[in-house]
Amino acid sequence: MPDYEFYIVEKKPPIAWVYLNRPQKLNAMHPPAWKESIPIFEDLDNDNDIKVVIISGKGKCFSAGIDLLSMAAELPELGNKEQKGGIKWSLLPRIYAMQDTNTCIEKCRKPVIAAVHGFCIGAGLDMTTACDIRLCSSDASFSLREAGVAFVADVGVLQRIPLIVGQGIARELAYTAKYIDAKRAKEILLVNEVFDTHEALMAGAEKMALEICENSPLAVQASKNVLNYCVGKSIDDGLKYVASISANIIPSDDLMEAMIAMMEKRKPKFTGK
Repeated sequence: MPDYEFYIVEKKPPIAWVYLNRPQKLNAMHPPAWKESIPIFEDLDNDNDIKVVIISGKGKCFSAGIDLLSMAAELPELGNKEQKGGIKWSLLPRIYAMQDTNTCIEKCRKPVIAAVHGFCIGAGLDMTTACDIRLCSSDASFSLREAGVAFVADVGVLQRIPLIVGQGIARELAYTAKYIDAKRAKEILLVNEVFDTHEALMAGAEKMALEICENSPLAVQASKNVLNYCVGKSIDDGLKYVASISANIIPSDDLMEAMIAMMEKRKPKFTGK
């Protein structure tokens, strides 16, 4: 694996661990953080040995959000006093590029589990909402922080979090920029489960990943594809799409293995073929 400035990637098939690794700055996201996730998740998407990805933070927390000072040089348009149309026009593709930092997680065919401890603020929360599943430890603290620092959250959280917690809660979090604890995060379904300690969280994330790995990779990845596609679509559109996906992945070696294993009363051994 190549060396990354912000992330550590550890492949332990069938699981890959991706760590935000700037603990001295509470994993605040500086320029490499916004660029490196794209090749990382492209590689994990293409690695047939990896079935599930777990993303977490090194040090005291998941992420304290965007590192505004270090990002200033990446977004020089923000400091331009005139702010004319041409300046705005050049800023737009820079925002699109930052959005790709999280969209690449959503587009990765492998399920991605976020294991959150400590602060998960602003850009950190943005990233976790692009993951399939969120788990946290009891010390976790979440904030959709952008309005509190005079930004509109523009890299995906406003589009994704209403699908997780509903419109009313999403608007409350966006407008107040307040912090919520792990208990509240579980109540609003932002996280699936809360663990007592960081150690228990990491063990729980791994256990869930292994449970996913027991199933057919074809079926799991096709399910993610269908779930992603169906966002914002009618039920009829979704039904037509899933029919196409289903017709394309069956028959398969995995399906034959499932049938044989059932007859032989044993656990199937799926290959993703």
